[in-house]
Amino acid sequence: KSKFTKVYQFKVALKGIKPLILRRILVPENYSFWDLHVAIQDAMGWDDYHLHEFRLKQPNTKQEFYIGLPDDSGLGRKILPDWKNFIADWFTIDNKAAEYTYDFGDTWEHSVTLEKILPAESKSKYPKCIAGKQACPPEDCGGIDGYYEVVEATNNPKHERHEELLEWLGGEPFDPEAFDPSWVKFDNPDKRLKYALSRKI
Repeated sequence: KSKFTKVYQFKVALKGIKPLILRRILVPENYSFWDLHVAIQDAMGWDDYHLHEFRLKQPNTKQEFYIGLPDDSGLGRKILPDWKNFIADWFTIDNKAAEYTYDFGDTWEHSVTLEKILPAESKSKYPKCIAGKQACPPEDCGGIDGYYEVVEATNNPKHERHEELLEWLGGEPFDPEAFDPSWVKFDNPDKRLKYALSRKI
């Protein structure tokens, strides 16, 4: 990545679940949407197994666009490649909101909000997760309803699916409050992009 002097502070919140599952991240101003996607995946705790897309308005025309990993899923809409579109061209303080959907089976919908544009600190490493609340739902748990069932069943020995879901999780009950920003490890987005594109060939 080239040099950058500013970082974008985003709040990423998962919709439809209470208490709110959220992360606050700082990313370089020269990030592409692919880079932002990887940072969101890593900060939230997703495994990046599934398709994703951003939905947001172009700052000047206010026309809505989809940005993601173009594929032949038959969703019937044009998706701009996220590695060719850059956050600085789309996000401004006046155009700060986007929707981010991950996994079109479970359909995890997130709000992504640009909160601040800050000077980069020379001694800091970016991207960085600076805050967050609540654990990410388990991958492939069945969407919002499935998440609530996993929380209830794995923590209640009398639940009819207690043993089944406990085994599915690897033996430990699901703790919905387990999160600490220091746990977040960010992957190399370029490496992940090469892998993602190789799977499409």
